[in-house]
Amino acid sequence: MDLFADDPMARPLTYPGRLPAGSGVLVDHAYVPLRVEGGEQDRWRADGVSVGALLAREGGAPMRGRHRVVAVGSNAAPGQLRAKFRDHGVRPLVPMTAADVTGVAPGVSAHVSRWGYVPAAPIAAPGETSRLFVLWLDEEQLAALDLTEPNYVRRRLAAQVVVGAPLKGVFVYEGRHGCVADGNGRPRRLTSQRALVRSLLDASPSLRHVCGDTPEDFVDNVRDDTVRAEATRILQADHRTGAGRVGPRE
Repeated sequence: MDLFADDPMARPLTYPGRLPAGSGVLVDHAYVPLRVEGGEQDRWRADGVSVGALLAREGGAPMRGRHRVVAVGSNAAPGQLRAKFRDHGVRPLVPMTAADVTGVAPGVSAHVSRWGYVPAAPIAAPGETSRLFVLWLDEEQLAALDLTEPNYVRRRLAAQVVVGAPLKGVFVYEGRHGCVADGNGRPRRLTSQRALVRSLLDASPSLRHVCGDTPEDFVDNVRDDTVRAEATRILQADHRTGAGRVGPRE
């Protein structure tokens, strides 16, 4: 699968984008498989060498000097991540490790992004373990990613995150707008964007009136700032619930 064939900012109905099958290192226009082993993180293997050697060869910060961020939506798609960094003049050189995250699952944020999709947000899922990706970001990359997430707050994640061994000090982007609920008032789980938008339109005459009858209509119409704001208002008025606690309160 070509991980860079498209990205959700360019094609909103593909959200959350093309996700890798396993751990790797995003290096400009390539995704290099990464083998996670025990011991020091810089000794994990990628492209026939240690990941520490690969990062040093490319002029990047070592693993031990990077911030760890759990991606619950499109930040786990190399194509989307590359596009975000490109837009902020930052080189995409990012280790991405598959992780088992306990007590958290991808839900649906109660807002419409300016790109035209309804994005993910983490929700509390007690007793469950989700397979998600951890991004290993240097200072410049973390600052750039923060700028792409105005609808979220980056917090320390309270859940256990395991990549070979448990990791400490992991961040997550927690939604500012609450989450979209299902018919029973519980936070929805993230599905394909087309199926999600279809179900939201089917459930809401108000949303259909503003955004149209099909997912394609929705994407076209919410490009207008006024329509997008009204669609977000409808989601929050009619379908919003809390996400549960995924990070410690300060």
